[in-house]
Amino acid sequence: MNRYISSNILKTQDKSRYLSTSLFPEIPTSPDDVYIQITTTERLDLLANKFYDDVTAWPVIAAANNLGKGSLYIKPGTVLRIPTSQTFTDIIEQKNNNR
Repeated sequence: MNRYISSNILKTQDKSRYLSTSLFPEIPTSPDDVYIQITTTERLDLLANKFYDDVTAWPVIAAANNLGKGSLYIKPGTVLRIPTSQTFTDIIEQKNNNR
């Protein structure tokens, strides 16, 4: 997944290019979601790789847990909801269709 796939390329007055902000939709809970408790400092991108086989899918985990802007690092003791891989696929398709 390319996390910038649904971002528009914008230009400033001096013709510099930048990407618009891309927000994920609210991610509904599912009985098949996985909940994990972090025991050592973890990174969202590595968790995304573990659960989705895609390091760029970390925004899905961040959105599902209302992490917002900040760090990719998750502190020990945090409980994270990992949406199912089907939910992940549905979100990506929805984002691609809204381009």
